[in-house]
Order: sequence, then structure tokens, then C-alpha cells
Amino acid sequence: MTEDSAMTDSRTIAAHDAWSGDWSPTLVAFDLDDTLAPSKTAIDPEMGRLLLELLGVAEVCIISGGQIGQFQTQVIAQLPDATPEQLRRLHLMPTCGTQYLTWNGQWNEVYAENLTAEQISAAMTSLESRAKELGLWETDTWGPVLEDRGSQVTFSALGQAAPVEAKKAWDPTGERKNSLRAAVAADLPDLEVRSGGSTSVDITRLGIDKAYGMKKLTEMTGIPLDDMLFVGDRLDADGNDYPVKALGVKCHAVEGWPETAELLRRLIPQYAD
Repeated sequence: MTEDSAMTDSRTIAAHDAWSGDWSPTLVAFDLDDTLAPSKTAIDPEMGRLLLELLGVAEVCIISGGQIGQFQTQVIAQLPDATPEQLRRLHLMPTCGTQYLTWNGQWNEVYAENLTAEQISAAMTSLESRAKELGLWETDTWGPVLEDRGSQVTFSALGQAAPVEAKKAWDPTGERKNSLRAAVAADLPDLEVRSGGSTSVDITRLGIDKAYGMKKLTEMTGIPLDDMLFVGDRLDADGNDYPVKALGVKCHAVEGWPETAELLRRLIPQYAD
């Protein structure tokens, strides 16, 4: 990247920092963990109420590193009063947008960018060996450290079911998982390796990340990227939400679901104007 293009990219990203209250997006996309709910936990009833309100006036997408089972238990199961019309407006993109599901009486998979068996094996081998070399392989965990999600391989340092506070304490600066990401990326130049949640590293097919998911979303729905708003907690350069920001989608950064709820309380009334 040249100096001029780097400056242009920086200006583009800076111009898409937050929802300013002066427009109503056709589609609002959300990260899940630490944006709609604490990591691996169900959304709060207030968040459920707000999501249903939003689904009454706009298209909604949830795009996160988690697998579809997490979407079901954390969000869908918490929306028992959702109407078929509201569910048809809800777009699910598990595993960082490598999968896409829509509602038509049931959840149907539109696509899945699955890894090959060889890619999954190489990813797991590199994650385990590099984590052990770096002193990041924990033996006292809450569930498996490595998980094959079909279209994504995920390393979770403390296991998928680790308590939120334990995750926060394990790597408060992000330095540990970023060091693992860099080591594994060097091993796997033909795959996409990104920092995920608070203790995780995600591996997908090359070039497939949340930006890919957002581009596929506009292709599938016909909604331009300029008419979308993305809300996430990891919009920093090392975060897995950052590719959406770099793509030029308008983004709003939050630190936890209460900030997302406050955003929705301000955003939803705009649709009535």
C-alpha cells in the first residue's frame, strides 16, 4: 500500500466511526458476544425487546464468530414472540459470515464456505503446536480448546464454556491471542487467521471474514453497504469486526450490550420520523 492510499484508507475508516443520529439504516448488523450479550450468554430480556422493535422497522443481521447453535440459544430462543415477518427480516451469519441462514418457516442455509479436511487438520495442528510453544495451551479448561465449525476452526484458550470473568482475566490486553494469531498465520499463508473474541483465534478460508459476509449480505438482499450500519465491540485494528470498518461500512463501536441497548433506544424512534 502506498503512502497516499494508506492516508485515503485511514480517512475512509475515520469517516465511519459512529451513528450520529441523522439517518435510518435499511439494515443494522450486530456482532454477538459483548455486543448483544456477554460472551456465550443469552441476551437480556431488554435486548430481546429492543431487537423485536427494530425487526418491526428494519432488516437485522447478526454476524459473529460463534456457530449457529450459539445464535439459537443466545438470541433466537430468547425471542419466542417473534412473528414470521420479523424472523424473515433477521439474517444470521455464524462463523464470521462464512455461513448464511434465512427464515422461511425454518432456518435455511443459503451458503457455507466450508474448509477442506486437509485445511482443518493443518489449522488444528498449527494452533495446538504454536499455543504450546508460546505457553498458551491451558489444561484446566471449560470444554474443548479446539473446535471444528465446518467453515471455521476456532481456538478458545479456556474452552468454549469458560466464564466471562475468567476470559477477561486471561488476556486483558489481547497480546497473548495476537501473538498466537501471528505465529499461526505464518504457518498457514493460504488461510485467513484472525483474532476472535476475548480468548479466541478463528481460521477460515483465505479472504473470508466479516467484510466478506457483509458483501455477500448486500448481494443477497440488494441493500447497498451505504444503507447498512454495523455495531460491534472489536472495531480496533486487531479485532474481528475491523474488516467491516475497513470495507467502509458505517460502524458504531460499543463496549458491552448496555451501550448497544442505549444506541437502539435512540435509533428506533428515527424510523417514525
